[in-house]
Amino acid sequence: MKETIYRYDGSFEGFLCCVFDSYVYKEYPVQFQDEAHLAQSLFPARWVGADPRHARRVLVSLEKIDPYAKELTVKGFLTCAPDREVLLYRFIRALYDIGRPLLRQLSDEAVLPLLRAVRHLDGEVHLLKGFVRFSEFEGTLAGEIRPKNRVLPLLRGHFCSRMYNEVFLLYDRNHREALVHRPGQWAIVPMESFRMAAPSAEEAQYRRLWKRFYDTIEIKERRNPRLRMSNMPKRYWETMTEFQDEDYFLAGTETLPEGGASALPGHAK
Repeated sequence: MKETIYRYDGSFEGFLCCVFDSYVYKEYPVQFQDEAHLAQSLFPARWVGADPRHARRVLVSLEKIDPYAKELTVKGFLTCAPDREVLLYRFIRALYDIGRPLLRQLSDEAVLPLLRAVRHLDGEVHLLKGFVRFSEFEGTLAGEIRPKNRVLPLLRGHFCSRMYNEVFLLYDRNHREALVHRPGQWAIVPMESFRMAAPSAEEAQYRRLWKRFYDTIEIKERRNPRLRMSNMPKRYWETMTEFQDEDYFLAGTETLPEGGASALPGHAK
């Protein structure tokens, strides 16, 4: 088989078309490059266009082998694993050769790296279901996260079902995209940047109350920073209300009083 670099648009549909083309043209993709990461190489390179019909044929073929194979492929593309497309292609190729029994060979080199990446993704999704903090701005809820993986497609069902009557936006800083929802409608859209407005007096008060609750329930005699960072990794603190600087608890018209944020009404003293 001819070793080739595949260039595509970076979408999941585009990747599936790369898989389709590799069998049609009897090529073995040694590397995948999306539009944002094009690089020169000694290997010949070819552009693969996205075709919904070809993508669907690949996805249906995976589901026929086993629905779990399709799930692994979909989730694998959302991971932050280095060379994720290469991992996925090796998995899909081995799956076509071996069939469903491959899914029981958990230590196989075509399966194990993908499983590890998907477990990391699932773990991050699980944590963020509890770590996301929303603020209210004139009837709209807004929150920010900074995940390693592309988690919004997997968080969508959780938040849209529990907040089905709300208008909200959840922004992913790392991947520059946002989950936007209003009753009966949702979309995940690219968003180059997002910055929250200063809170209203009421929202600032709610923030201080949440901070006060967090500080009050702590049993100081049983404080265990290492355990806290194990259950609540520090990289998530950046977007969590209870870990913000004093300015975060000020309304747009407020200034920090003498004595700091602890002098504000509703703030823990």
